[in-house]
Amino acid sequence: MCGIIGVIDKRRQCMDGSKIRESLAMMNERGNGEGSGYAAYGIYPEFKDAYALHVFFDDLKENKPALVRELESWGTIFHDEPIPTYEAGIKKVHTPWRFFYLPDTSLAQEPRTTADDMITELVMRVNTTHKGSLIFSSGKNMGVFKASGWPEQVANFYRIEDYKGYLWLAHNRYPTNTAGWWGGAHPFNLLDWSVVHNGEITSYGTNQRYIESYGYKCTMFTDTEVVAYLVDLLVRKDGLSEKLAMRALAPPFWDEIDEMQEKERELNRALRLTYGSALMNGPFAICVATSDTLLGFTDRIKLRPLVAGEHGDRLYISSEEAAIRRIEPAIEDVSMPKAGEPVIGRVIA
Repeated sequence: MCGIIGVIDKRRQCMDGSKIRESLAMMNERGNGEGSGYAAYGIYPEFKDAYALHVFFDDLKENKPALVRELESWGTIFHDEPIPTYEAGIKKVHTPWRFFYLPDTSLAQEPRTTADDMITELVMRVNTTHKGSLIFSSGKNMGVFKASGWPEQVANFYRIEDYKGYLWLAHNRYPTNTAGWWGGAHPFNLLDWSVVHNGEITSYGTNQRYIESYGYKCTMFTDTEVVAYLVDLLVRKDGLSEKLAMRALAPPFWDEIDEMQEKERELNRALRLTYGSALMNGPFAICVATSDTLLGFTDRIKLRPLVAGEHGDRLYISSEEAAIRRIEPAIEDVSMPKAGEPVIGRVIA
């Protein structure tokens, strides 16, 4: 089940959230009202150099002061405020808040620690030790907006049409192995990486143990969370290209590798041997976004649908062609990517 859609404007021309809302709502039969969400890039130009930390507080008066002390001990809060919300038929079990924040790398305990490293450590520490506080979005000039509810409800709750971004991800959830809750709704995010996923990662236990050996902590009770951390590890920390990272996560079968030309064969063997514990099994279709890239890929047999389309400067990736046409009715260049082959769109301006 689950409905996913992403769109990127390669020239960073912004679009408001109204069309992505309509598109996701077309896939209501792919969800059950237990979780929906949106990620948008380019929405905070006035604070574009700061990390936008989106937080769920269980109890604002009780939980916020401790988080503020934690943030101020490692950097500077430039501004904070409640994320505006509106009546939408959703039970408000958490208070969404946002902080615009920069860590001070001179306070890091390890040499050559970057600001991204500090934010990653901060997210893991807060989400494991600060009861009642959950950082669910931590990138620059972007933000995730999610909750338990249908796509229209969550869009109305945050009034998503008020935000304008050049890249959008959206997800309608049908939870199967875990209960629906606000933190478990997609997209999942770390730094600039955002992920939406349709399917089931049957290798989740292996993947979780692998990623946690590098200091990441999985706290949101769903297999998709680990995908965001794996992408961060492989691309940001290990330096793989997005295309190679996707190949490591969903590699060809060994018999296919054996039939490749020597150079390609050795590369794919190296990826499988190096990242064997990061390999994801099970049926899945995934969209990943960062500040300048949107990509989609499926499992090696393509047990979940994924459709891509291009129109002008925009690339669309979705579970269904109809959802793409809801945004761009005139689209003509539509295709179904082969199993395991990523679709990648990058900004050019």
